[in-house]
Amino acid sequence: MNFKQLEAFIWVAELQSFTKASRQLFMSQPAVSFQIKALEEDLQVTLFQRGDKKVILTEAGRLLYPEAKQLIRHYNRIKAGLDDLKGLKTGHLVVGASTIPGEYLLPILIGGFKEKYPGIKITLKVAGSGQVGRWVREREIDFGITGAPIDWEGTECVSWLKDQLVLIVPPSHPWAEIKEVSLEDLKKETIILRERGSGTRRTLEQKLAEQNISLEKLPHGMELGSTRSVITAVEAKLGISIVSRYAVSEALSLGLVKEVKLGGIDLSRYLYQIKHSQGMGGYALEAFMAYINDKESTQEFLK
Repeated sequence: MNFKQLEAFIWVAELQSFTKASRQLFMSQPAVSFQIKALEEDLQVTLFQRGDKKVILTEAGRLLYPEAKQLIRHYNRIKAGLDDLKGLKTGHLVVGASTIPGEYLLPILIGGFKEKYPGIKITLKVAGSGQVGRWVREREIDFGITGAPIDWEGTECVSWLKDQLVLIVPPSHPWAEIKEVSLEDLKKETIILRERGSGTRRTLEQKLAEQNISLEKLPHGMELGSTRSVITAVEAKLGISIVSRYAVSEALSLGLVKEVKLGGIDLSRYLYQIKHSQGMGGYALEAFMAYINDKESTQEFLK
């Protein structure tokens, strides 16, 4: 039994004619008769009594008719729902992101995506890069963006947008008027850091290690759970820090902190896209990834 057979059965039952049903179905009369015959053979019952001018339902046909109508209604609802998914009129994504992309980039990109696909709901969860990686691995989210690469079994990681870490100091700090300081100068200052496991901290540890400098040996101030709190601490003259340019651009433009060039080290990095290696994907996820990988969507962040 299939839906074409049920549809043919319903039209014949309602119009009491194979000829009229064939016109509605854009099929030949023999084709409609074949569908009904196949359905009767499958169910092992006779569905119609055939007269000279019309056909009427048998007792078995009368029993099948309301059930067939309901099945067709369910089928059409399912098909319409799937068509909406394929047409991106509906859907739900859960995206995870570390602090920098989660607080400074994705809200803007999600806003642009929602303008294009208003029927798709997106839930954004923000945590450290390690937690985002765990969410992806455990399939708690559909997709993740982190500030450090995640090279774990069951995950796929590709580079996305380029970011730059910058050294910031309070406006009243002696370095604020200096064009450049050295890595050795860092050893004389109190550095405010992100918490362990954050993408920013992991990148900074790696970059300093490449210069044979251990972050643990530099004078530490506070360790804070968000970049926003780190920037606020620098504004309050509690120390200096190295943070993402994406995060500190507003504070720099307002003069709340000053950027100082740090010589002898390349502090550029990439943000990364993470997904499960055996993820099911979906129309909404494919559309979202295509959107955030489009240069027109991200041109604001590529300047």
